[in-house]
Amino acid sequence: MTIPREVEADDATLIERSLNEPELFAVLFDRHAPLLHRYAARRLGAGEAEDVVADTFLAAFQHRGDYDRGRSDARPWLYGIASNLIGKRRRTEQSLYRAYIRSGVHPAETPGRQVEDGLNTLAVNRPLARALLRLKPDDRSVLLLVAWAELSYQEVADALAIPPGTVASRLNRARNQIRQALGQGE
Repeated sequence: MTIPREVEADDATLIERSLNEPELFAVLFDRHAPLLHRYAARRLGAGEAEDVVADTFLAAFQHRGDYDRGRSDARPWLYGIASNLIGKRRRTEQSLYRAYIRSGVHPAETPGRQVEDGLNTLAVNRPLARALLRLKPDDRSVLLLVAWAELSYQEVADALAIPPGTVASRLNRARNQIRQALGQGE
């Protein structure tokens, strides 16, 4: 396999070409897995993140023939798959927040090393973890896709298969609830 040409290709081209050359899907994995892992680790912890990333790419590979090749960036599609998988692990996510609230240490962190690639200890504190735990799961997903995955409103809409207006209203509601919870000093 000649990598330089594939590395230059956009995601849609890679996915299309992977239908005949399945090994090219590895380029998509290399391109997006680290950020997906970081996002999943922040939501579920490092151990669960490995499974989520593996399951995300397995599902993506199996359904790559259905990918909308009009979308050159596969991130929203991949984050949508990951979000669905995280949703199935909602109890794990809630347990992680509860553990953080009790201990003040994020379970995905190891002593002397921050989560993943040096993210400032998740940028989460106990009051924020408590506020995130209290959000409706759909609102939390929208908020964290914007805040942690750095997706645009349209990308979140694409990822979750909801209208952009729904993204805006969920994000507004989540931000207001977070502000209110943090403003009360909970």
